[in-house]
Amino acid sequence: MKHTRVRRAVLSALASLALVPLVACGQGASAAPSAPSAVASSSADTSKPSPATKPFTGELHELERTFDARLGVYAIDTGTGREVAYNDGERFPYASTFKALAAGAVLRKYSLSGMDRVITYSKDDLVANSPVTEKHVETGMSLKELCDATVRYSDNTAGNLLFAELGGPKGLEAVLRGIGDDVTRMERIEPELSRWVPGDTRDTTTPRALAKDLRAFVLGDVLGKGERAQLTRWLRTNTTGDALIRAGVPKGWVVGDKTGTGSYYGARNAIAVVWPPDSAPIVMAIMSNRDEKEAEHDDKLIAEAASVVAEALS
Repeated sequence: MKHTRVRRAVLSALASLALVPLVACGQGASAAPSAPSAVASSSADTSKPSPATKPFTGELHELERTFDARLGVYAIDTGTGREVAYNDGERFPYASTFKALAAGAVLRKYSLSGMDRVITYSKDDLVANSPVTEKHVETGMSLKELCDATVRYSDNTAGNLLFAELGGPKGLEAVLRGIGDDVTRMERIEPELSRWVPGDTRDTTTPRALAKDLRAFVLGDVLGKGERAQLTRWLRTNTTGDALIRAGVPKGWVVGDKTGTGSYYGARNAIAVVWPPDSAPIVMAIMSNRDEKEAEHDDKLIAEAASVVAEALS
């Protein structure tokens, strides 16, 4: 099996998993990693999590300790409504995960019929980590090609060009406001948006808000059927996520994902819509960072967290 498994601290709790509609829930504005927010989803007393809540909250907290990182997770089984939530209301830098939403917003604005429009740009527009756009300066690229480069290769210049088509970061933020996201704050373009430091709320969101946005574009009615299918194809053929959520879920689960990496503080994220065999899709957002400015990220943290989510909701 491709995904990694985290050993259970309380094995007896597993038997009650199927009986609990909410696996783990936590929304906190600024809870420290040592005190993750977590409540049970029941109209009964929420001060005491159900037996099935404790192991998964504990495992995610243990991942924070093991990897010396702050972790935020939100996932929902769209068929049953069951959730896994851990620090899901805390702000994290979204980094390149915005590119999935930008491509969705461009599809919404132009529809498939308008995606052949060619966008020209110059060498002065190129920024670091632009493996596709740097090859097409002389010819320009169509909107469809730019979306492909943005989502599948995380091309930074392509992402900036999509921003420009939407009216800049605030233009994309306005689209998100229109679909109910009043949390995400978009201010800068690449590469500046990835240069987050603790305490800065620019270019940040929460795992819960980010997952809801992705769900709206991929599974909701924000896009037409053809546009949803196109965005889904880009996500499913993403080239940057093999070591992240894809590595944490069971073999045979289909993953459509987008990754993000911050320049500082070991920020590393992944968002995905995941299709288990013969089951409704699961939408997840896993976000993380570390305390030191020059700290490096560890992809295994994201994979391990995805494994916890997969076991909780499968």
